[in-house]
Amino acid sequence: MHLELPFWFEFGSYAVLFLILIGDLVLAYKRPHVPSPRESGLWIGFYVVLALIFAGILWSVGGAEHAGQFVAGWLTEYSLSVDNLFVFVLIMGRFAVPPKYQQEALMVGIIFALVFRGVFIVLGAGLIAAFSWIFYFFGAFLLYTAIRQAFEKEGEDESVEDAEGPVARFLKHHLRIGNEFNGNKLHTVVNGRRVLTPLVLVFISLGTTDLLFALDSIPAIFGITRSPFLVFSANVFALMGLRQLYFLLGHLLTKLEYLKYGIAVILAFIGVKLVFEALHTNEVPFINGGHHVEWAPEFSTVTSLAVIVVTMAIATAASLIRLRLVPERE
Repeated sequence: MHLELPFWFEFGSYAVLFLILIGDLVLAYKRPHVPSPRESGLWIGFYVVLALIFAGILWSVGGAEHAGQFVAGWLTEYSLSVDNLFVFVLIMGRFAVPPKYQQEALMVGIIFALVFRGVFIVLGAGLIAAFSWIFYFFGAFLLYTAIRQAFEKEGEDESVEDAEGPVARFLKHHLRIGNEFNGNKLHTVVNGRRVLTPLVLVFISLGTTDLLFALDSIPAIFGITRSPFLVFSANVFALMGLRQLYFLLGHLLTKLEYLKYGIAVILAFIGVKLVFEALHTNEVPFINGGHHVEWAPEFSTVTSLAVIVVTMAIATAASLIRLRLVPERE
């Protein structure tokens, strides 16, 4: 069921989130540096507390169901965003971005990603409203993605060329783009000619590559809530902490090898949940004669939240235990 919240609350939330994002971008631009682990940890804690405060306000304004769906969606998006970090590492290495400018690059890339995801969310909400059977498609896609995530060989999708993204490759061949960075500026002068710096391609690569990850994360969160406002808010809070998580964990993430299985379990669970929801509202003629399937089980928001938290906790703990027992892999 679509959940309605007061217009003033949704508008005010968007305004505050917009100001926070702009403030974060200005800070990254004015103070280019490599954050220390302590600084990164404090910022991550700040965004986590901010998300929990938002959930508390949601609870008081719209009730426990709204708050529960937001938290479940936020944790889902945060979990699925871990995959983004692997590609962010590749992109930064591919373009040899100076470490002190990586904060700004990530921030701009995340803002691009939010714009693209916003478009996806609007399209997804429209499809759900117009076609009840779309959950069959979403569920099947998430199950396929879960299987691929679990059984994909290490490094299979991590080529440097793939990290750039098709849009960046196209622009690289059709625009005048130099090979040298000019601080955090987007243009420079080479042999008397004004050219763009590689930072432009970094921004575009980060934003458009995230679009590929949104192909599974957006259907996944629609399996938790039908509210576009909650879907977008969860995405904003998940991506806001992603930049600092990149600096805190960095290459350590590549060693947490069981995380991908945790993500696969979450995707599979939500995929099954979507299929069951589609069965409850079934109108497809060749399934049960076009009638609803009443026996299909239903999963509450609390159940979804428990599955997400427990799955990621087990996957992370197992990865850390293995890393401690087998610190070096040949």
